[in-house]
Formats: sequence, structure tokens, C-alpha cells
Amino acid sequence: MDKFNHEHYFDPTAYEALTAVEKEELTTQTYRSLVYIASPFAGDIHRNIERAQGYSRFAISKGYIPLTPHLLYPQFMDDDDKEQRELGLRFALTLLTKCEELWVFGERITDGMSREIARAKRRGMPIRYFNSHCEEVIR
Repeated sequence: MDKFNHEHYFDPTAYEALTAVEKEELTTQTYRSLVYIASPFAGDIHRNIERAQGYSRFAISKGYIPLTPHLLYPQFMDDDDKEQRELGLRFALTLLTKCEELWVFGERITDGMSREIARAKRRGMPIRYFNSHCEEVIR
């Protein structure tokens, strides 16, 4: 924010008004919780990536910030390499601890998802389950 107008004249009224508007925007923004998105990756990888992207969009539409590590790490780590896969999962489990909830999507729970669920349970983190159509289910 500049105290001078476009013609370089001192303009404190406009500056104060625009500063007040900016502060108001910052204070009226709603808080968004960080949620960890767990869904299958292996198998039909292309389709599973599309689904994970959809689950992430769903979380945003519900007012959350999605964290979906299986959309990130496979871009530069080889999921077929056992060591790299394990390292990526360790990174993801670390990120899980920064989230407020775990959201599990799909009808199938993979080994990696089982580890994510186990970590969330040990931490006492809320876990919500959804089917592949983003409908919440009870487990």
C-alpha cells in the first residue's frame, strides 16, 4: 500500500481507507483446517490420480485445505522402487502429523493407507471415511 497516489501526491485518506479494507479482508477470511487425503494410488495410477484430485477438490469445497501426498511425491520419486516408496510414505506420515483430520476415500484400503490410518489412530486424530463418490460412510 502506497501513501502516494498515481501522480505521486501524498494521499493519506486513500491510503488509510485501502489499508482498512485490506485489514478487514484478512480478519473476515474463515479459518480452514488442514486435512490429510488418503486414497489408493497403485493399480490404475492414472485413474487413481484423477480420483485423488477430485477428493482434494471436494475437501476444498467443504472449506478445508487438502494435503494429498500421493499427488506430490510420485512426481519425483519412483513408486516402483521399494526404497523410494518407503521414503515417500515416511514423508507422508510426517505430514499427516501436521493435519487436524484424516479423510480416507474409496472402498479399498491399501497397505499405505493402513499405515496412515494406524498413525492417525495412535495420535487420536479424527478419521472420516468416504466412498469413491465422496459420500461419508460409517466404519
